[in-house]
Amino acid sequence: MKVSVNILDEIIAARRTRLVQAKQDRSLELMRQDAGTARRAAHSHLLLKALAEGAGLNIIAECKRRSPSKGTIRADIDPPSLARAYERGGAVAISVLTEEDYFSGSLADLAAIRQVTKLPLLRKDFVVDEYQVYEAAAAGADALLLIVAALSDAQLKLLRGVAEDELGLDALVEVHSGNELSRAVAAGARLIGVNNRDLRTFDVSLETSVNLARAAPAGVMLVSESGLATRADVLRLHAEGFQGFLIGESLMRAADPAAALQLLRGDA
Repeated sequence: MKVSVNILDEIIAARRTRLVQAKQDRSLELMRQDAGTARRAAHSHLLLKALAEGAGLNIIAECKRRSPSKGTIRADIDPPSLARAYERGGAVAISVLTEEDYFSGSLADLAAIRQVTKLPLLRKDFVVDEYQVYEAAAAGADALLLIVAALSDAQLKLLRGVAEDELGLDALVEVHSGNELSRAVAAGARLIGVNNRDLRTFDVSLETSVNLARAAPAGVMLVSESGLATRADVLRLHAEGFQGFLIGESLMRAADPAAALQLLRGDA
């Protein structure tokens, strides 16, 4: 499915529209209080620790109903059941798409998964405002995605600081190019996701991960995202220095997600 070249801008515009209503429904100050309450009983930086301490191939398994490029992937999912399957399959963390208009996700999915697993949860969305960082924490997330292509340097630094320094969440800072990698590092990113899918065209190439891994500075942890379908893909990028692998579509299409995950990890 070919998507428009400005799909990222379209998604962000839709997200900003929803933010206006969200802030009317619950103010920034109240959402900040909700986040603080949720984080008081939570451990800090669980995703980073899970990736650092994980044995073998560390897979972040994703709950993803649809995407702009592929359309509906799997509509009939029960997020808690899927989370249990991922846990059985050996996932080190779970990513939850929470964007409504283009991915049919919701924060309710994340909150429901939080009730059935202690695995670190990543809110995957198009975060452009600190309100969304507090939303993520209040819903039970341990980490959230920050997309460099969607943010200015000032926004990136602010949002990373709110997530990591104020709330003890992890920010998976997503890049697609050498310039974006440099911006992520300058903003203080410790956990960098390399998206093999160009979010403006949705073209996919694993060479993006290969090239950026070789350009990454020492001391950052790398996660490869998108387009990973086989154990060979994972092993290839593991050899390039990636410590984590965010995989959604191939697992969501599998009749048995737990078994598919075990096969990717080499446990089957």
